Amino acid sequence: MFVLDKEKNRIIKIKSKNFSDLGIRERENLQVWLENNPEAFGEELLFIQKEFDGFDDTRERLDLLALDKQGNIVVIENKLDDSGRDVTWQVLKYASYCSSLSKQQIKDIYQSYLNKIGSNEDSETNISEFLETEDFGEIQLNQSQRIILVSRNYRKEVTSTVLWLLTKYNLKIQCFKAIPYSFNDQVFLNIEQIIPVKEVEEYTIRMAEKAQEEQLTQDELKGRYKFRMEFWRELLNKFNSRSQLFSNISPSKDNWISAGSGISGVGFNFVVGKSYARTEVYMSRSSTEENKFIFDKLFQQKDAIEEKTGPLVWERLDTKKASRIKQEINDVSLYEKEDWEKMMHFIIASMQKIEPAFKEHLQKINRELKNTFKD
Repeated sequence: MFVLDKEKNRIIKIKSKNFSDLGIRERENLQVWLENNPEAFGEELLFIQKEFDGFDDTRERLDLLALDKQGNIVVIENKLDDSGRDVTWQVLKYASYCSSLSKQQIKDIYQSYLNKIGSNEDSETNISEFLETEDFGEIQLNQSQRIILVSRNYRKEVTSTVLWLLTKYNLKIQCFKAIPYSFNDQVFLNIEQIIPVKEVEEYTIRMAEKAQEEQLTQDELKGRYKFRMEFWRELLNKFNSRSQLFSNISPSKDNWISAGSGISGVGFNFVVGKSYARTEVYMSRSSTEENKFIFDKLFQQKDAIEEKTGPLVWERLDTKKASRIKQEINDVSLYEKEDWEKMMHFIIASMQKIEPAFKEHLQKINRELKNTFKD
């Protein structure tokens, strides 16, 4: 690794260091860094516990426990300068212990973690939002387990075993090399995935996603997917006879469908679940700041908007990236067909008011957005 000296038009090599040389400790430093920066692993992870020792009949303790975007458990084991010989056996034990964790146990483990770090957030709500699913009851957690290893150096015994498990048994296991560098008074940390090679992993992921998509197509014929497809089909037929807003939208297996508002990342949504039906304006741009900007601008027009829509629930969601403005009825269920007429009547009437009430304001905000958040 090099640093650029622009004045001299030269590059200067930055020296790699051992963690021990810099006084960096595993639990107090490396673990905390990773816990607070999941992007170091190149994906979105939700950390649900650290120093977890809640296994039956053993006091072994794993470093970090997380969920990935598919709801799988991710076991993360950190080492410093040397992986050691037995780390693969260690993490395989941890993964086997975690394989029996139920959804309720995972929720409780995460709530314990939130309480421990002084957060007032609710584990069920956070997991639902992380997995982008409205109804926690429908979420499937821990269908599979993954392993992530982090170390500066890996012994041949470890890399050989990991590659064998990966290629022969398709175990979801990754090795990240973490190397600290020192330059003047600054310390830099480079974290790079070395197993599997990134290109190979991306191909494997694409194949897995294709298989999952094919399986979901079959699942649509059963259970809740069948209910949703049928409900959305009937609702869209009725709504499209009154409005063009959802004319290009197809029925979905999800519990929500969305139409564009004229602003990228801001949608007019229909959402249904086991106990509610709602319409909403949902702000889910990649930038938290932009979502809050749009929400605040709309909130300034709250009285004028509600004159046309009736009362709305304004959810800025300060601790989240997204924001929401909604109208909702409760005590109805997607899975009770006798409720469908009531749900559809509410949804159609609500959206016919919401769309025109928000459209003009959103067009103006879109212009302000472009001027405020210029690249």
